[in-house]
Amino acid sequence: MFLPTSVKEVRERGWDQLDVILFSGDAYIDHPAFGAAVIGRLLEAEGYRVAIVPQPNWQDDLRDFKKLGTPRLFFGISGGAMDSMVNHYTANLRLRHDDAYTSGAKAGFRPDRCVTVYSQILKRLFPHVPVVIGGIESSLRRLTHYDYWSDSLFPSILEQSGADLLIYGMGEKVVQEVARKMRNGYNAKLLRSVRQVAFRADAGYVERLDPATTIRLHSFEECCADKRAFGENFVQIETLSNLMNPQATLVEGVGDHFIVVTPPNATLTTEELDHSFDLPYERAPHPRYEGKGDIPAWEMIKHSVNIHRGCFGGCSFCTISAHQGKFINSRSERSILNEVEQITHMPDFKGYLSDVGAPSANMYRMGGRNKELCAKCRRPSCLHPRKCPNLNNDHRPLLELYKKIRNVKGIKKAFIGSGIRYDLFDDSPYPETVVKYHTSGRLKVAPEHTEDRVLNLMRKPPFALFEKLNADFHRICDKEGLRYQLIPYFISSHPGCEECDMRHLSEKVLGKLHFTLEQVQDLTPTPMTFSSVMFYTGMNPYTGEEVFVAKSQEDKRRQKSYFFTDEKREALRGEFHPHQIPHGGRKVQNGKPFRRDDRRDDRRDGRQTACSEDRRTDSRPDRFGTKKGAAPRGTAPFKKKRY
Repeated sequence: MFLPTSVKEVRERGWDQLDVILFSGDAYIDHPAFGAAVIGRLLEAEGYRVAIVPQPNWQDDLRDFKKLGTPRLFFGISGGAMDSMVNHYTANLRLRHDDAYTSGAKAGFRPDRCVTVYSQILKRLFPHVPVVIGGIESSLRRLTHYDYWSDSLFPSILEQSGADLLIYGMGEKVVQEVARKMRNGYNAKLLRSVRQVAFRADAGYVERLDPATTIRLHSFEECCADKRAFGENFVQIETLSNLMNPQATLVEGVGDHFIVVTPPNATLTTEELDHSFDLPYERAPHPRYEGKGDIPAWEMIKHSVNIHRGCFGGCSFCTISAHQGKFINSRSERSILNEVEQITHMPDFKGYLSDVGAPSANMYRMGGRNKELCAKCRRPSCLHPRKCPNLNNDHRPLLELYKKIRNVKGIKKAFIGSGIRYDLFDDSPYPETVVKYHTSGRLKVAPEHTEDRVLNLMRKPPFALFEKLNADFHRICDKEGLRYQLIPYFISSHPGCEECDMRHLSEKVLGKLHFTLEQVQDLTPTPMTFSSVMFYTGMNPYTGEEVFVAKSQEDKRRQKSYFFTDEKREALRGEFHPHQIPHGGRKVQNGKPFRRDDRRDDRRDGRQTACSEDRRTDSRPDRFGTKKGAAPRGTAPFKKKRY
């Protein structure tokens, strides 16, 4: 039975009032890959009466927000499995015309800044009912962050949304504790003792915190006035999020009050993670979507299995470690094989698992050998700048799991669709096993770039490792008589990447290695990532060194054009796309976004044709200064927005 989504379904269960009502920006799919379903099922297992309102209409008389009445405990809000702004706009700020998390892939079923809009509506309609926000959109905006779509800094999402509490990271354990502490009504004192939450507080509360376990960050206003302050905040936040046993509470001022972020919980145990995956999901979209078209996100993952959470790669542009954590949390073989067995009984299953994977395909049961050393470690990555000598990268447990999956009755082939970290390979026959038994014909990996200077800022391994993988892949294919393809992913316009770097990439990948690239993308600087901080500040926050950033859409298109042939490159460079974000906060001049630093546009072409070594004598103004008498960037991001 699905969780109820309507008054009729609530009445069919004989309920007169709900304990928790969840709102989601995604269609409701009852499956452990979708956060709203997981949270709903966990609360249901604790005995709470839970309903889900998927993709409510925020543009009519708001009946979707009112139809289920007032919950006894709280409203819960998630923007969905994907950030609503990333869902809506491309890296070049063009409006997308589809939505993979909506039936029929139709766009327009969720607003921009989804969590904020839903929360504001609920606080207006039900001012005395607590609103708890979570999911990736909230998690990555819990403190001051760079907003690419308005090119400015925003304070914590708690400010604009008006929500009472924010749960960050993977929220299974937290949401259950929050529900227990609200059993007898909203009690701010009790809720503020919960780990892994954020909330607003006054100066009196902050003064009572233990100074020994409190980190005072630069305020939102200080970050807006000084980009270095924003960079320093990020270093503190990222360092804390990568500790094994963090104990510090973060405090950040906004106006006359503060945002308080309590330390995260320890990584879930295998038993706790298994419980989350073993709940009685229907493993299907809700019947309300019948006849309305397929939901692409569901079609992609319905025959796949997630074997662990977390990633210790620490890639600069990736949000996984910020949201799921650096430490690997693996499911048991029993739980995984049980899910594989369930998939084999699905009516449309033909014997092929589309993915046995995770954030990174080959980190199952990996971690530090000496946990005491891990407890002292402050590195954001276990692989960069070099593999940690304490890391146990033994692939044998994963190979044994693959073997057991292949032996499940009804499984013809179990593919690996997730990206593989080839810098993790050990002496085991992992590459041979994957190519021979678990490749659909196309093996995906993510070198991301070719130039060491750019790769270092990306926290990715040297390109020489990819060249070795390419040689080994073709050797294995020749030996086994397989005509398979290696599919590399690359990124353009990453901080530190100049046009000459893209030209070198093109010469190496399209020229020397003869690849025809398919999986390429321009960087989208998402909140709370190392890349987005460098993109906004123009510097490396850890070293203070200046970093080149291709910010204009013209520069970004020129960089991306190097992924293609000469003919297509010239066509892409000549493309013109007017700015399409109606509320982005940027003016449009001559058909492209206008920013304060566009006063230097007349020198961009000269800078783009040469590497930074040739530009050291360039007399450009300081990236971190502002024009005399001008307001610092980001000091007024709160213009009235249209959704």
